[in-house]
Amino acid sequence: MTIAPITGKLRKRFWLDVGTALGLGLTGGYSYWYGVHLKALERQENFYLKLEQERAKAQESS
Repeated sequence: MTIAPITGKLRKRFWLDVGTALGLGLTGGYSYWYGVHLKALERQENFYLKLEQERAKAQESS
């Protein structure tokens, strides 16, 4: 009693698989970019802006 091999499954659903992969990839990429990356970049920029302002203020008073 043998089990028949699964053949042609990828070919039958190829475009569904490709579309799903692209959709999930784009959604994940946008989620990371706008949810994590840009917030971290803004936090970094604010840190260096504050640091530069403190240095300028310290240099003024010296």
